[in-house]
Formats: sequence, structure tokens, C-alpha cells
Amino acid sequence: MWNLKSRPKVGLGWGLRAMPELPEVETVASDLRAHLTGRRIVGVTVNWQRSIARPSHEEFIQQVIGCQVRSVSRRGKYIVIELDRGYLLVHLKMSGRLQLVPAMQPLDTHLRVVFDLDDGHQLRFQDTRKFGRLYLVDDPHQVTAGLGPEPLADNFTLDDFRELLVRRTGRLKPLLLNQSFLAGLGNIYADESLFAAGLHPLRKADSLTLAEQALLYRAIRTVLSGAVAGRGTTLSDGGYTDAAGQAGTFQHRIAVYGRTGKPCHRCQTPIERIVLGGRSAHYCPVCQVV
Repeated sequence: MWNLKSRPKVGLGWGLRAMPELPEVETVASDLRAHLTGRRIVGVTVNWQRSIARPSHEEFIQQVIGCQVRSVSRRGKYIVIELDRGYLLVHLKMSGRLQLVPAMQPLDTHLRVVFDLDDGHQLRFQDTRKFGRLYLVDDPHQVTAGLGPEPLADNFTLDDFRELLVRRTGRLKPLLLNQSFLAGLGNIYADESLFAAGLHPLRKADSLTLAEQALLYRAIRTVLSGAVAGRGTTLSDGGYTDAAGQAGTFQHRIAVYGRTGKPCHRCQTPIERIVLGGRSAHYCPVCQVV
């Protein structure tokens, strides 16, 4: 019986909730890829019908049973499981967890969908807040067509990033949260990227110099790469865990997100927080001037 490497279950000591973003989803997809590929689905239990976005839950059960997993990947914040008949996409939303465990393991609370596998394991979708969704489709583009480029893709260049900024006039923080602009960023890594680039969240996209555009491009890729290496960020709510139920470690490297009132790691000025379009933005007023 396989076991994913155990890691300490620690979370960041703030009263925060955050949707899993690119690094968290990439970590779960990577974990599942190693152990789910080649397995066949021999049974499905749907405990919360609204977790199935498409098709109907009856059709979902009928169509997915008997399918074999060919590969596991990620697109934006979606886990993409390629089957020999179609694709299973999972969006974790705020509190979704996708874990691969022995079938004999006691059932968790808030368990929404369970896939029985041919090797005696189960792929379990747990979702406390019931916002997560599963899609069974013929082509993943039926769900992901509106997403922007992948910021960590090898072929995503600085020139590509600059092209995205053409005719963009909005504030930087909301723009980075726009999934049609770049796929996978959310509150945590937008804040961290802007701090790393020394850019205020209220700066307008069309005000950036060429040098600042390059700084932001490099900051986004560096922050996301570091978070992937750290297996994601686990906040105090413990909402995110990997496919083995273990916490990430990037919370120990957070510079501004959720650190309102705490000293900046660079200049010791207290971190400030503002609200933009109903979403929070954390920044250093000295290191990130408007």
C-alpha cells in the first residue's frame, strides 16, 4: 500500500479563509497523478447532488463508472482528470479537498462524492461549504475556455505578458484576480506578487513602465514557483491540504497577505489592508507606493 510522504499539519495563525489557488491545485494534481493514473473507477457515491455541475448526478454516475484514468493535470484552479471516456474536472472553490485514501479509512464528515477504485482505494471529495463543483465533459475547454494564459507555462514570455496589459486600464489587484487575464492567481499570490514587484494594488495597469511590467512578470512567476515548491499555503482555517491531508508550508514565507498591522519584513512599517471590489488587498505603504 502506497503512502504519500507525511508532513506536519501546521497552518498560518490568522483568521483567514482563501480559495486554493494555482500552487495548491498544482500540488493536489501532482499528488494524484502519481497514484491515480491507470486506476479504473468501479463505483461512485454522490452524497450532495449539487456538487455535480454537469451532467445530472444520475448521468454522472452512469457515465463515470468503468472509466480508466489516463492522466491528471491542472488548468487554472481546475484539477483535470483525463479518462478513457471524457474528462473529470474538479474545482475545489473555498473548502474542497480531493484525497486518495484506502477504502477502509473511516469516512470524513462533509464527504460529498466518493469514487471507488479498482485497487481498493477511494478518491474522496470533501467540501465543508459545498461550493466545490465536479464536471464530466467530452472536452475540458467546455469548462475552461474563458481562462487566460498559464503564468508558469514555459512558453509564457514577458512579451506575452506585456501584450495582455495592452488596453488594460484597471487597478492591478482586481486585474490579477481576473481569471480571463491570467489563470490561477487569487488573493494570496496577487498580494505577494505585487509586494515582490514593489507595486501598490491601486496602481493602474496602464501606468506601468516597461521596467515595472518586467518586475511584475518576474514576481508573479517567482512567487508562484516558490509556493508550488512549498506545496501551497495553509491558513489558520486549515481549509487547504494536499491529497494526503497534509498542510502546505508557504505560509511561513508570506510577506503581506493577512499580516495587517504587522511589520513589513523589509522596512518594519505596519502592513495595511484595503478593500477593492469586495476583495481585500494587503500591502506595505512604504515599499509599495501608489
